[in-house]
Amino acid sequence: MEEKDQQQIEVLANKIAKEEFDLIGLQEVNQLLASPLAKTDQYFQPTTDQQPIHQDNFLFCLIEQLKKLGCYYYWSWAYNHIGYDIYHEGIGLLSKTPIKAESQVVSESSDPADYHTRKAMIGETTIAGEKVIAVSGHFSWWQTADKTFAYEWHKLEKILAEQQAALVVMGDFNNDAGASGEGYELVRESSLDLQDAFAVAKIKSGEYTVEKQIDGWDTNAEKLRIDYIFTSKNFKIESYQVVFDDKNEPVISDHYGVAVTMD
Repeated sequence: MEEKDQQQIEVLANKIAKEEFDLIGLQEVNQLLASPLAKTDQYFQPTTDQQPIHQDNFLFCLIEQLKKLGCYYYWSWAYNHIGYDIYHEGIGLLSKTPIKAESQVVSESSDPADYHTRKAMIGETTIAGEKVIAVSGHFSWWQTADKTFAYEWHKLEKILAEQQAALVVMGDFNNDAGASGEGYELVRESSLDLQDAFAVAKIKSGEYTVEKQIDGWDTNAEKLRIDYIFTSKNFKIESYQVVFDDKNEPVISDHYGVAVTMD
Protein backbone atom coordinates (compact mmCIF):
# COMPACT_ATOMS: atom_id res chain seq x y z
CA MET A 1 0.00 0.00 0.00
CA GLU A 2 3.08 2.23 -0.21
CA GLU A 3 3.95 4.29 -3.28
CA LYS A 4 7.45 2.77 -3.39
CA ASP A 5 6.59 -0.80 -2.45
CA GLN A 6 9.02 -2.28 -5.02
CA GLN A 7 11.84 -0.27 -3.46
CA GLN A 8 10.75 -1.55 -0.04
CA ILE A 9 10.88 -5.12 -1.28
CA GLU A 10 14.34 -4.70 -2.78
CA VAL A 11 15.82 -3.06 0.33
CA LEU A 12 14.27 -5.66 2.60
CA ALA A 13 15.31 -8.58 0.39
CA ASN A 14 18.91 -7.35 0.20
CA LYS A 15 19.08 -7.15 3.99
CA ILE A 16 17.60 -10.61 4.45
CA ALA A 17 19.90 -12.16 1.85
CA LYS A 18 22.93 -10.55 3.49
CA GLU A 19 22.09 -11.50 7.07
CA GLU A 20 20.35 -14.86 6.43
CA PHE A 21 18.10 -14.57 9.47
CA ASP A 22 16.72 -17.86 10.79
CA LEU A 23 13.28 -16.37 11.53
CA ILE A 24 11.45 -13.28 10.30
CA GLY A 25 8.08 -11.89 11.39
CA LEU A 26 6.27 -9.30 9.27
CA GLN A 27 3.12 -7.30 9.93
CA GLU A 28 0.78 -5.30 7.68
CA VAL A 29 1.58 -7.67 4.83
CA ASN A 30 -1.13 -6.75 2.37
CA GLN A 31 -2.70 -7.78 -0.90
CA LEU A 32 -5.55 -6.22 -2.86
CA LEU A 33 -8.90 -7.96 -2.50
CA ALA A 34 -9.44 -8.20 -6.24
CA SER A 35 -5.94 -8.89 -7.60
CA PRO A 36 -5.11 -12.10 -9.53
CA LEU A 37 -4.17 -15.31 -7.72
CA ALA A 38 -0.50 -16.29 -7.41
CA LYS A 39 1.09 -19.66 -8.08
CA THR A 40 3.11 -20.70 -5.02
CA ASP A 41 5.83 -23.34 -4.82
CA GLN A 42 7.03 -25.90 -2.27
CA TYR A 43 8.44 -23.22 0.05
CA PHE A 44 4.97 -21.89 0.82
CA GLN A 45 3.65 -23.50 4.01
CA PRO A 46 -0.16 -23.17 4.05
CA THR A 47 -2.27 -23.17 7.20
CA THR A 48 -5.32 -25.42 7.55
CA ASP A 49 -7.60 -22.43 6.86
CA GLN A 50 -5.39 -20.87 4.22
CA GLN A 51 -6.75 -17.92 2.26
CA PRO A 52 -5.62 -17.56 -1.38
CA ILE A 53 -2.33 -15.78 -2.09
CA HIS A 54 -2.54 -13.01 -4.69
CA GLN A 55 0.13 -11.92 -7.14
CA ASP A 56 0.57 -8.54 -5.42
CA ASN A 57 0.84 -10.06 -1.93
CA PHE A 58 3.79 -8.22 -0.38
CA LEU A 59 5.28 -11.38 1.11
CA PHE A 60 4.89 -13.35 -2.13
CA CYS A 61 6.67 -10.53 -3.98
CA LEU A 62 9.40 -10.48 -1.33
CA ILE A 63 9.92 -14.23 -1.67
CA GLU A 64 10.20 -13.90 -5.44
CA GLN A 65 12.80 -11.14 -5.04
CA LEU A 66 14.75 -13.27 -2.58
CA LYS A 67 14.83 -16.11 -5.10
CA LYS A 68 16.50 -13.76 -7.59
CA LEU A 69 19.21 -13.27 -4.97
CA GLY A 70 19.63 -17.02 -4.50
CA CYS A 71 17.98 -16.89 -1.07
CA TYR A 72 15.17 -19.29 -0.19
CA TYR A 73 12.76 -19.16 2.75
CA TYR A 74 9.80 -21.22 3.86
CA TRP A 75 6.92 -18.85 4.49
CA SER A 76 3.33 -18.55 5.67
CA TRP A 77 0.74 -15.79 5.49
CA ALA A 78 -2.72 -15.05 6.86
CA TYR A 79 -4.84 -11.93 6.94
CA ASN A 80 -6.32 -10.31 10.02
CA HIS A 81 -9.02 -8.16 8.47
CA ILE A 82 -9.95 -6.03 5.49
CA GLY A 83 -8.03 -2.76 5.52
CA TYR A 84 -9.10 0.52 3.93
CA ASP A 85 -11.90 -1.41 2.16
CA ILE A 86 -9.51 -2.76 -0.49
CA TYR A 87 -6.79 -4.83 1.21
CA HIS A 88 -6.42 -8.12 2.99
CA GLU A 89 -4.18 -6.83 5.80
CA GLY A 90 -2.04 -9.71 6.96
CA ILE A 91 0.84 -11.15 8.94
CA GLY A 92 3.75 -13.24 7.71
CA LEU A 93 6.32 -15.65 9.04
CA LEU A 94 9.52 -16.75 7.29
CA SER A 95 11.93 -19.50 8.31
CA LYS A 96 15.18 -20.90 6.93
CA THR A 97 13.94 -24.36 7.91
CA PRO A 98 10.52 -25.90 7.15
CA ILE A 99 7.69 -24.70 9.37
CA LYS A 100 4.33 -26.09 10.36
CA ALA A 101 2.24 -22.94 10.61
CA GLU A 102 -1.21 -22.14 11.92
CA SER A 103 -3.08 -18.86 12.20
CA GLN A 104 -5.03 -18.39 15.42
CA VAL A 105 -7.67 -15.73 16.07
CA VAL A 106 -6.73 -13.93 19.30
CA SER A 107 -9.26 -11.07 19.26
CA GLU A 108 -12.86 -11.08 20.48
CA SER A 109 -14.00 -10.48 16.91
CA SER A 110 -13.38 -13.06 14.19
CA ASP A 111 -15.14 -11.14 11.41
CA PRO A 112 -12.63 -10.12 8.71
CA ALA A 113 -14.82 -7.09 7.92
CA ASP A 114 -14.16 -5.82 11.47
CA TYR A 115 -10.79 -4.08 11.80
CA HIS A 116 -10.60 -5.26 15.41
CA THR A 117 -10.05 -8.83 14.20
CA ARG A 118 -6.51 -10.02 14.90
CA LYS A 119 -4.68 -13.28 14.33
CA ALA A 120 -1.31 -14.61 15.38
CA MET A 121 0.79 -16.69 13.00
CA ILE A 122 2.33 -19.54 14.98
CA GLY A 123 4.98 -21.70 13.36
CA GLU A 124 6.76 -24.80 14.61
CA THR A 125 10.26 -25.32 13.26
CA THR A 126 13.66 -26.73 14.18
CA ILE A 127 16.78 -24.59 14.50
CA ALA A 128 20.17 -26.12 15.31
CA GLY A 129 18.40 -29.35 16.21
CA GLU A 130 16.05 -27.69 18.71
CA LYS A 131 12.29 -27.29 18.40
CA VAL A 132 11.22 -23.65 18.31
CA ILE A 133 7.76 -22.07 18.23
CA ALA A 134 7.89 -18.75 16.37
CA VAL A 135 5.07 -16.21 16.48
CA SER A 136 4.33 -13.17 14.33
CA GLY A 137 1.57 -10.90 15.60
CA HIS A 138 0.03 -7.47 15.10
CA PHE A 139 -1.85 -6.58 18.27
CA SER A 140 -4.37 -3.89 19.22
CA TRP A 141 -3.80 -0.88 21.44
CA TRP A 142 -4.19 -0.96 25.18
CA GLN A 143 -7.70 -0.12 26.33
CA THR A 144 -8.45 -1.65 29.72
CA ALA A 145 -7.15 -4.51 31.84
CA ASP A 146 -9.57 -6.97 30.23
CA LYS A 147 -10.20 -5.53 26.76
CA THR A 148 -8.43 -5.24 23.41
CA PHE A 149 -4.69 -5.88 23.86
CA ALA A 150 -5.10 -7.65 27.20
CA TYR A 151 -7.76 -9.96 25.76
CA GLU A 152 -5.57 -10.75 22.74
CA TRP A 153 -2.46 -11.39 24.81
CA HIS A 154 -4.25 -13.67 27.29
CA LYS A 155 -5.71 -15.66 24.38
CA LEU A 156 -2.26 -16.08 22.80
CA GLU A 157 -0.74 -16.85 26.19
CA LYS A 158 -3.13 -19.81 26.64
CA ILE A 159 -2.32 -21.13 23.17
CA LEU A 160 1.45 -20.91 23.70
CA ALA A 161 1.27 -22.40 27.20
CA GLU A 162 0.37 -25.71 25.55
CA GLN A 163 3.58 -25.72 23.50
CA GLN A 164 6.55 -27.72 24.74
CA ALA A 165 9.27 -25.73 23.02
CA ALA A 166 11.34 -22.58 23.16
CA LEU A 167 9.39 -19.46 22.13
CA VAL A 168 10.22 -16.50 19.89
CA VAL A 169 7.37 -13.97 19.82
CA MET A 170 7.78 -11.10 17.34
CA GLY A 171 5.65 -8.25 16.20
CA ASP A 172 3.94 -4.89 16.48
CA PHE A 173 2.47 -4.88 19.99
CA ASN A 174 1.10 -1.31 19.81
CA ASN A 175 2.06 -0.89 23.48
CA ASP A 176 4.92 1.36 24.48
CA ALA A 177 7.59 -0.01 26.82
CA GLY A 178 7.46 3.26 28.75
CA ALA A 179 3.74 3.08 29.58
CA SER A 180 3.25 1.93 33.15
CA GLY A 181 0.59 -0.67 33.92
CA GLU A 182 -0.23 -1.46 30.30
CA GLY A 183 0.59 -4.06 27.66
CA TYR A 184 4.36 -4.16 27.98
CA GLU A 185 4.18 -4.96 31.67
CA LEU A 186 1.48 -7.56 30.99
CA VAL A 187 3.82 -9.42 28.64
CA ARG A 188 6.81 -9.12 30.97
CA GLU A 189 4.75 -10.57 33.84
CA SER A 190 3.30 -13.36 31.69
CA SER A 191 3.24 -16.96 32.89
CA LEU A 192 5.19 -17.77 29.71
CA ASP A 193 8.25 -16.28 31.48
CA LEU A 194 9.53 -14.40 28.45
CA GLN A 195 12.44 -11.99 28.22
CA ASP A 196 12.55 -8.76 26.21
CA ALA A 197 15.49 -9.11 23.81
CA PHE A 198 16.26 -5.40 24.10
CA ALA A 199 16.39 -5.49 27.89
CA VAL A 200 18.86 -8.38 28.11
CA ALA A 201 20.99 -7.92 24.98
CA LYS A 202 24.73 -7.69 25.57
CA ILE A 203 25.13 -5.23 22.71
CA LYS A 204 22.45 -2.66 21.78
CA SER A 205 22.23 -0.37 18.78
CA GLY A 206 19.17 1.86 18.82
CA GLU A 207 16.00 1.45 20.86
CA TYR A 208 12.87 3.12 19.51
CA THR A 209 10.85 1.81 16.57
CA VAL A 210 8.48 4.77 16.10
CA GLU A 211 9.64 8.39 16.26
CA LYS A 212 6.71 10.39 14.87
CA GLN A 213 2.98 10.46 14.27
CA ILE A 214 1.84 7.34 12.41
CA ASP A 215 -1.47 5.68 11.60
CA GLY A 216 -2.99 4.66 14.92
CA TRP A 217 -0.74 7.02 16.87
CA ASP A 218 -2.04 10.23 15.35
CA THR A 219 -1.16 12.50 18.28
CA ASN A 220 2.18 10.95 19.08
CA ALA A 221 5.05 13.37 19.70
CA GLU A 222 7.44 10.98 21.45
CA LYS A 223 9.85 8.20 20.61
CA LEU A 224 8.19 4.85 21.23
CA ARG A 225 9.30 1.25 21.50
CA ILE A 226 6.25 -0.75 20.44
CA ASP A 227 7.81 -3.47 18.24
CA TYR A 228 9.41 -6.35 20.10
CA ILE A 229 11.11 -9.70 20.04
CA PHE A 230 10.33 -11.66 23.20
CA THR A 231 11.97 -15.05 23.76
CA SER A 232 12.16 -17.88 26.25
CA LYS A 233 14.88 -17.26 28.80
CA ASN A 234 17.03 -20.17 27.64
CA PHE A 235 18.10 -18.01 24.69
CA LYS A 236 21.19 -15.86 25.25
CA ILE A 237 20.66 -12.55 23.49
CA GLU A 238 23.94 -11.38 22.01
CA SER A 239 22.78 -8.24 20.20
CA TYR A 240 19.76 -6.03 19.51
CA GLN A 241 19.70 -3.61 16.60
CA VAL A 242 17.11 -1.22 15.21
CA VAL A 243 17.16 -1.51 11.41
CA PHE A 244 15.63 0.35 8.47
CA ASP A 245 15.94 3.57 10.47
CA ASP A 246 17.89 5.65 7.91
CA LYS A 247 21.07 5.04 9.92
CA ASN A 248 21.74 1.45 8.93
CA GLU A 249 19.37 1.02 5.99
CA PRO A 250 16.80 3.28 4.31
CA VAL A 251 13.46 3.73 6.06
CA ILE A 252 10.93 1.40 4.38
CA SER A 253 8.01 1.62 6.82
CA ASP A 254 6.43 3.91 9.40
CA HIS A 255 7.88 1.46 11.96
CA TYR A 256 11.59 0.66 12.11
CA GLY A 257 12.60 -2.98 12.20
CA VAL A 258 14.28 -4.96 14.96
CA ALA A 259 17.06 -7.53 14.43
CA VAL A 260 18.32 -9.80 17.19
CA THR A 261 21.25 -12.22 17.33
CA MET A 262 20.91 -14.97 19.91
CA ASP A 263 22.33 -18.32 20.91
